[in-house]
Amino acid sequence: LLEKMADVSLKEAALIIGVVAACYWNSLFCGFVFDDVSAILDNKDLHPSTPLKNLFQNDFWGTPMSEERSHKSYRPLTVLTFRLNYLFSELNAVSYHFLNLVFHVVVCVVFLKVCKLFLDNRSSMVASLLFAVHPIHTEAVTGVVGRAELLSSIFFLAAFLSYTKSKGPDNTIVWTPIAVTVFLVAVATLCKEQGITVVGICCVYEVFIAQGYTLPVLLDTAVQILRGKGSIPFSMFQTLLKLIVLMFSTLLLVVVRVQVIQSQLPVFTRFDNPAAVSPSPARQLTFNYLLPVNAWLLLNPSELCCDWTMGTIPLVESLLDVRNVATLTFFCFLGSLIVFSLRYPGDSSKTVLMALCLIVLPFIPASNLFFPVGFVVAERVLYVPSMGFCILVAHGWKKLSNKSVLRKISWVCLAAVLFTHALKTLHRNWDWESEYTLFMSALKVNKNNAKLWNNVGHALENEKNFERALQFFIQATQVQPDDIGAHMNVGRTYKNLNKTKEAEESYLIAKSLMPQIIPGKKYAARVAPNHLNVYINLANLIRANESRLEEADQLYRQAISMRPDFKQAYISRGELLLKMNKPLKAKEAYLRALELDRTNADLWYNLAIVYIELKDPTEALKNFNRALELNPTHKLALFNSALLMQESGDARLRPEAKARLLHYVKEEPQDANGYFNLGMLAMDDKKDMEAEAWMMKAIRLQPNFRSALFNLALLYSQTAKELMALPILEDLLRYYPDHTKGLILKGDILMNQKKDIVGAKMCFEKILELDPNNVQGKHNLCVVYFEERDLIKAEKCLVETLALAPHEEYIQRHLNIVRSKIASLSTAEQSTLPAGGTATAAAEEKKKSFQNLKEVKNEQKTTQTTVDNKKGHSKTKKRTEKNNMDKETPKKSTKEIKDIEKKRVAALKRLEEIERILNGE
Repeated sequence: LLEKMADVSLKEAALIIGVVAACYWNSLFCGFVFDDVSAILDNKDLHPSTPLKNLFQNDFWGTPMSEERSHKSYRPLTVLTFRLNYLFSELNAVSYHFLNLVFHVVVCVVFLKVCKLFLDNRSSMVASLLFAVHPIHTEAVTGVVGRAELLSSIFFLAAFLSYTKSKGPDNTIVWTPIAVTVFLVAVATLCKEQGITVVGICCVYEVFIAQGYTLPVLLDTAVQILRGKGSIPFSMFQTLLKLIVLMFSTLLLVVVRVQVIQSQLPVFTRFDNPAAVSPSPARQLTFNYLLPVNAWLLLNPSELCCDWTMGTIPLVESLLDVRNVATLTFFCFLGSLIVFSLRYPGDSSKTVLMALCLIVLPFIPASNLFFPVGFVVAERVLYVPSMGFCILVAHGWKKLSNKSVLRKISWVCLAAVLFTHALKTLHRNWDWESEYTLFMSALKVNKNNAKLWNNVGHALENEKNFERALQFFIQATQVQPDDIGAHMNVGRTYKNLNKTKEAEESYLIAKSLMPQIIPGKKYAARVAPNHLNVYINLANLIRANESRLEEADQLYRQAISMRPDFKQAYISRGELLLKMNKPLKAKEAYLRALELDRTNADLWYNLAIVYIELKDPTEALKNFNRALELNPTHKLALFNSALLMQESGDARLRPEAKARLLHYVKEEPQDANGYFNLGMLAMDDKKDMEAEAWMMKAIRLQPNFRSALFNLALLYSQTAKELMALPILEDLLRYYPDHTKGLILKGDILMNQKKDIVGAKMCFEKILELDPNNVQGKHNLCVVYFEERDLIKAEKCLVETLALAPHEEYIQRHLNIVRSKIASLSTAEQSTLPAGGTATAAAEEKKKSFQNLKEVKNEQKTTQTTVDNKKGHSKTKKRTEKNNMDKETPKKSTKEIKDIEKKRVAALKRLEEIERILNGE
């Protein structure tokens, strides 16, 4: 047999590469669809910032294996290849699809080498080409997550090829290939679980191919030994020794695998696999019927579907169901092949036997025979079984082509099959271009699967086409009225359409479908964890109504009572408690969530926000820093921690605050808030030109940025560039006509720089229209009256102003000056106020409100909320709401206070000079 084994020639490899490229070139234009979203886009294990050890602690989707919501699919080596893709091209889908295509080529070439063990060169090539073009493989090759099948298959076949070299001269054992086989089996299993089944194929190969036994010979030998008429032959003893080593290694792998999943099976619902939760005999009849369904997909892959769950294949509930005929026919055909391959010696029976092993053994993990799986039919799990199918077809074709009568027709049929399969594969690839095209193609095959209607709705929802998405979601509820997820989707879409009443009704329907709590019975075992999000979604909806906050809190508590480890419920409840002004209880909720997940940067961020509410900036900064340790690009943590440092007034923290804001604007280059706060930092550091540049950049991004406009104008006024401030103030007041501080500053500049008394008067009058009790505006208007030489009106105005602020000495002094001036004018000609007199208002304005005039625009500190209310495999997404608000200047440093005091002293000296002028000294 080893002599028959031949290396793959360069021509053969080139032909396979050409055929695969011709069939799958268009897969390079496909995006990330279906399960790719969870495994690639939402999987943090791909990011370089995630420790490599996490790949060996989490499942295929990035969920910790210890969590109940984990699918328990442990494929760290496959995830490692995704991570390498991310390292070179991040989320560029082309590189992921290209690597899948390369792996498929490798599988085809290695498969050709395996075929040559049992077939002649021509038939081997036929089998390999049929495998290369078979349309059933599009899910495994064009779907990025199918890489698990590809990688596992490479090591699966390599392990088998290695084992074929374990037989030495005179039937001796060569242990090195066996050791290599065990290692490759472990690697294949770390790519996908079915890799371990190659051990069974090696065992069958050893007994029936390498040793040449047939079933009758084995039975006869066993009978002789049991009767005591013979002993175990040495060759059989060696065979048993090899099998024991293989089986022991396999058992060890199984034990390790069970330890990894922590002896917990994944939680699936009846929607994922209806037969798994059905009573007898429906469960057995349906599972057996699924075998001919899979066989038919290999034989006639004309109607392919990406999702066969839910109502795709109705349950076979009776022995009288006509579909049982298909099941019976399949088992009869399979049984006859097994009898032929085990009973008779010869190359033909050996070929059939190995083909059957490749079909049956790798399919066992997906067969529901030993444990339930999360699907009814999955085309990608047929990737390895199709190898056996292709060997059977090639072997049958060889038999036909050897007959002269059928030779031509056999070649014509072969060409037709290869050509039509290649065309179907090429066409099928386009279905995987986007989620919309994929799920619409699936609906053409099957309209009874609510999940497909839901997924088309999700695709439209992602495109913000909520009206059409709603139609598909509603159709899903009609196809499967008890589908909790479908009703949740309807509710979420109504919410997006601002139809809160309809949204609440849909959520309440979904909630009514949830299993009721049964004392003493574990709730989580009876429902998919993501369905509990109905409580989160409903609570998030009703808490928009201030009068229903307690009701929302009750829903969060209900979700927590059902699953004490429901992390998202604690997160959402913490946010609600902050809104209810209960920061201490919010702190408790976040600390409980952190007990469940200490690696969640959003939780540390939320806890920092709680400490800000508790007026504990030191602890808040510590928690911001912890969030950034876990996720250095956490945007809100970068931004709000920088603000906290800036507001602390500690000059030593400013460099780090600036570094974080620079990092933030790198992550969010279109957010004007980052540039504005960089400008504020520069103003604090007296770097006027730098501050001007940052403010201008913020305004370019957001022309109506209220605080940036005002602070830029204020910067100009403080640096003797008052005339440059005027156009900025014009823009500010165009967007915000009621901006009091802007009106004060504009009036001050018009009076002192432009000598435009009329314009200044209009500004101050506008202020009093908005706020009749504004002391600064009213006092400045009094000065305008004095400038207009209307001393009586000025006196009355100052009396009214003093009534508003009786403790302001400068107003009393100015009133005394005006009254003395009125008295002096009764005997002398009225004199006019010198030009410098109008500076009184400006001087006092700067003396009393230099600090208060400076505005700070901050992003509202919001907690992070991550609610997964779409697909079961979807991971969480963060949404933040940024609200602009003007704030008074925060606490100043000692140096800043000294600077302000110097300016106040200078303003007082200037005031004294003006008062001397007013007194006519």
